[in-house]
Amino acid sequence: MARVKSKDTKPELRLRRALHAAGLRYRLQAKELPGRPDVVFRRAKLAVFVHGCFWHRHPECEHARMPKSRLDFWKPKLTANAERDARQRSELEDTGWTVVTVWECEVRNDAALSRAVELIKSLAGKRRRKSPAATHHPPSAARRPPRGRRGRAAARRR
Repeated sequence: MARVKSKDTKPELRLRRALHAAGLRYRLQAKELPGRPDVVFRRAKLAVFVHGCFWHRHPECEHARMPKSRLDFWKPKLTANAERDARQRSELEDTGWTVVTVWECEVRNDAALSRAVELIKSLAGKRRRKSPAATHHPPSAARRPPRGRRGRAAARRR
């Protein structure tokens, strides 16, 4: 089980690529939020979890079947995972966040993936708050010169 990754899994990467292609920008693995959501849209207060069907007990999914051996180990472990997910989801919702769960089997199917992306896109767009201060940009002359090795030298030569 040491090889089981907690971030940058194949389903998560596939969803992130699709979200990015749809023009959405996001943050990853928000450590300060309960459950550490995989994809976070802070302005929209939208948290997206990408769950593996087996590990998180996707209801009525063929990939979520119970192992046939060592049931005394697997049953409590997988049940605890599902209970923890429900608890973390309710903590997020209680603090005003919208939570979306995308399942591994949905990401494998292109049609289901595009539906998930459209759902996330609509939720991120609805909850987005626009502030007048965020749209103000100072004039270009007032901007600082670019930083970096070449940026400072070029700024000094001007």
